[in-house]
Amino acid sequence: QIAFMTLTLFPIRLFFAAFMMLLAWPFAFIASMGSDEQDLEKPLSWWRKIVDILLKAIMRMMWLAGGFHWINVKGRRALPAEAAILTVAPHSSYFDAIPVTMTFASIVMKAESKDIPVWGTLIKYIRPVFVSRADQDSRRKTVEEIKRRAQSGGKWPQIMIFPEGTCTNRSCLITFKPGAFIPGVPVQPVVLRYPNKLDTITWTWQGPGAFEILWLTLCQFHNSVEIEFLPVYIPSEEERKNPVLYANNVRRVMAEALGVSVTDYTFEDCQLALAEGQLRLPSDTCLLEFAKLVRSLGLKPETLEDDLDKYAASAMKMKKEKVNLKEFSACLEFPVSQTLESMFALFDENEDGVIDIREFVIALSVVCKPSKTLETIQLAFQLYQSEGGTVTEQDLACILKTAMGVSQIDVTHLFRAVDEEEKGKITYDDFYTFAVLHPHFAEDYLYADQMGAESGLEISSLSAPNGICTDFSPDNSGDRKKPLQKKLN
Repeated sequence: QIAFMTLTLFPIRLFFAAFMMLLAWPFAFIASMGSDEQDLEKPLSWWRKIVDILLKAIMRMMWLAGGFHWINVKGRRALPAEAAILTVAPHSSYFDAIPVTMTFASIVMKAESKDIPVWGTLIKYIRPVFVSRADQDSRRKTVEEIKRRAQSGGKWPQIMIFPEGTCTNRSCLITFKPGAFIPGVPVQPVVLRYPNKLDTITWTWQGPGAFEILWLTLCQFHNSVEIEFLPVYIPSEEERKNPVLYANNVRRVMAEALGVSVTDYTFEDCQLALAEGQLRLPSDTCLLEFAKLVRSLGLKPETLEDDLDKYAASAMKMKKEKVNLKEFSACLEFPVSQTLESMFALFDENEDGVIDIREFVIALSVVCKPSKTLETIQLAFQLYQSEGGTVTEQDLACILKTAMGVSQIDVTHLFRAVDEEEKGKITYDDFYTFAVLHPHFAEDYLYADQMGAESGLEISSLSAPNGICTDFSPDNSGDRKKPLQKKLN
């Protein structure tokens, strides 16, 4: 079928879809000319309403050319005055643009997108909220703009947000980002389904690329899509004050409608698990649990590196001195809470109520910079080295156990390879030189002899950049009741 369609229908569909997009461009360009922010808050003029209808018709023809012969819509789309924000999930493909072109709701987009020829003009027409990666304050500005529009009483078009923040494989709903829920206004959940016999839609960070997805989808005789508008979700007073709670409750409603589970993993967790650093995380690492606790504690991604520097400075002053829970709380400047207690328990090696703060700093460095293995190890050397700037084999074992989030590891083979002069101690320069000459040192010296269950370094049989199983689905919600896995036990 793919061979036949590639030679026959595929080029026709591709040409027609491209033609429809080019046809939409002049209408979007003319309608966007001279528009300022005040005009956008006014009701559409009669001619802009006509342009809206024409553009929606053209976009529908474009999807028709792609094999989406009919779009099954369930439920009723709320008016902007009823729900200023539409939260859409799961986000699994660029074909999720279908509800955007049907509604012409505003979306949150990278600022660079407006400079894309043709497509950028169509994007600007729907009055998106632009996010600039070059602006370090962009996250705050984006949230403020969403809040301003959402609280305008229906003057602005509805904002359509994909709260997962990345594409997933639709097997579950990952943690929702709170941006859509910070304004505290009612939202309308919207769920997407692609009930195709063969899935050519899903586009995640692993698997077929964008063009291959487009090619395979256009080679399907018919592509099915369902869009269901669920009832408007009106937040309680508690949810208005707590966007995370609000996001979790809306996610639960959407998951029930989809018949899938939820997981507390986020895109950042996936980045951590699949990071292409020299130390790949084993399947039983506790660093994913640690990353969740870091978020729950309220440490912000945008300030995480600054926090890391601050905690590292405190750890260097304390050196080998261990701290109890109260001292750990004071060091982090967070009150004692259940989350802090859970984090403390991860590092409580002997369950004697004290931890080495240096281990917390190393774990935080991995979460903060998952792909930068040598930067984390350099920081760890600074924390553990003696006055002569050296570390012992025992120190290296502690560093790597913490950096990988495991309970056992044998570094003898690696340490002896680095310590060519058999001094019984190494410097970071020694380690760095060795790592440059042996970029796969972890694979050659740590994992090769430690694939058994006894080592605590059981690596997934599925190939992945960081050794984590590529199926990142949750087991079940009951996992929360299991005791926390400690780094050392």
